[in-house]
Amino acid sequence: MATSKITYTGGLRTSSIHLKSGNEIITDAPVDNQGKGEAFSPTDLLATSLGNCMLTIVGITAKAHDFNIDGTTAEITKIMGENPRRVVEIVVDLQFPANKYTEKQKAIIENAAKTCPVSYSLHPDIKQNITFNY
Repeated sequence: MATSKITYTGGLRTSSIHLKSGNEIITDAPVDNQGKGEAFSPTDLLATSLGNCMLTIVGITAKAHDFNIDGTTAEITKIMGENPRRVVEIVVDLQFPANKYTEKQKAIIENAAKTCPVSYSLHPDIKQNITFNY
């Protein structure tokens, strides 16, 4: 079964529907590439997916080890390159609740984050700069 259906709605905008849930994501071309920048761009979603995946996999792993990461945030910075235009680096700044984790739990967290499926799916030329703040 297909995962999503995407419709080009004009004006460099798309609407993506997640077929199982019906949830919608709108994308716009970024301002620096002829767009309005009123929504995530496709490359924003690529970069953001890395943070989403990291938090999801860390959450699964934390649950399996009987601790939680509730309240953890990830701030994502996408860095573009030229010739060809592409994502060259994704900066992920993970902020965990302060003074909550043992050294063993931190090692579990960091391994889980660095081995998420999106991380493995990105081209090796895309630098993944990950910071863990506890």
